[in-house]
Amino acid sequence: PVVNASSIPTFQADIWQRFDGGHDVVIVSPDTGGVARSRALGKALNNENLAIIDKRRPKENISEVMNIIGDVEGRDCIIFDDLVDTAGTLCKGASALKQQGAVSVHAYATHAVLSGKAYDNIRESDLDSLTVSDTIPLTNNARGNKIRVVSIASLLTETVHRVATGTSVSALYDMV
Repeated sequence: PVVNASSIPTFQADIWQRFDGGHDVVIVSPDTGGVARSRALGKALNNENLAIIDKRRPKENISEVMNIIGDVEGRDCIIFDDLVDTAGTLCKGASALKQQGAVSVHAYATHAVLSGKAYDNIRESDLDSLTVSDTIPLTNNARGNKIRVVSIASLLTETVHRVATGTSVSALYDMV
């Protein structure tokens, strides 16, 4: 059997703890393709505040932020993405959100590829923090560079256990 395991339950718990339940933050999709994923996180947090970063990619690993769709002024923003590679797009998005009046910008991404100048981009950016899961090991110098790691090991362990025992997996991910 194939199961699409989501990091949302783990990120939801972290956001609840860090952002007083996560009800007053704005969940930000990094692009139009990530809206469904961002809505799912918002649903898990009982939060309908959504913004979208409208961008274009003139070439691979290069993006230009065109517009912010949604109201972020005076709000804490959480960009939610599936992966971060060079972090160029993420950092440009954080700057655009701050230019639109966001108080803080935090990002959550399931997979931290972090290639090229990613660490420098993050360190020098308007991004307040980047929280990633432990699906890809990070170098020791990556931690503390605005980067936090949360483990999804227990979630994956429980998912595999439920598949192996024929127990409902969907109950783990009902909010997703």
